[in-house]
Amino acid sequence: MGKLTKKQKEAYAKIEKDKLYSLQEASALIKEITNAKFDASVDIAVRLGVDPRKANQMVRGVVTLPHGTGKDVKVLALVTPDKEAEAQEAGADYVGLDEYLEKIKNGWTDVDVIITMPSVMGKLGPLGRVLGPRGLMPNPKTGTVTMDVAKAVSEVKAGKIDFKVDKTGIVHAAIGKASFPAEKIEGNAKELLDTLLKMKPTAAKGVYMKSIFMSSTMSPSVQLDPKLV
Repeated sequence: MGKLTKKQKEAYAKIEKDKLYSLQEASALIKEITNAKFDASVDIAVRLGVDPRKANQMVRGVVTLPHGTGKDVKVLALVTPDKEAEAQEAGADYVGLDEYLEKIKNGWTDVDVIITMPSVMGKLGPLGRVLGPRGLMPNPKTGTVTMDVAKAVSEVKAGKIDFKVDKTGIVHAAIGKASFPAEKIEGNAKELLDTLLKMKPTAAKGVYMKSIFMSSTMSPSVQLDPKLV
């Protein structure tokens, strides 16, 4: 680690060494130790006692954060003409099909979420190498491949996020902004953690939630007590 700035030293000084914080304490502390000059994102990282290489221990799902993400999520709806008006009325930022498929083919990915219909998925297959690494490939499991396009767009705009355990067994998710009141940070974090608990694979043995850390952009991380979740 490089030399700490005065503000970074002050932030670290506010975190008690070896203390495991409650969700309420951590949510308040994150606001205290965030010194970014912009509205920093609040993130949570949960290490799970699963082996993601085994299909029966994969943890993947969606959660609607009760207080939203605080981010203006840009949504592209890849739909047939009969669904365009529905997608636009629901708040999609970009709506269309072939012209956007061509743009993506040429490297355009300036969106956060892509929502499409089952009948269109065949056209997206060849674009997997562009969309996959960026986490933009629509998936029925996350509700981004659906005939109810309006509902999917509305949910994403309202704060629906998807999460997936990575190969090291960790789930990372952005759960709001540092400008949120501590109660809203806590509420969003609790919704995600409760969802993860409900999704515990039956094949997972031993301790399920091994560790939980909360941080904001450029802030130190605060360790939570999994027993207090």
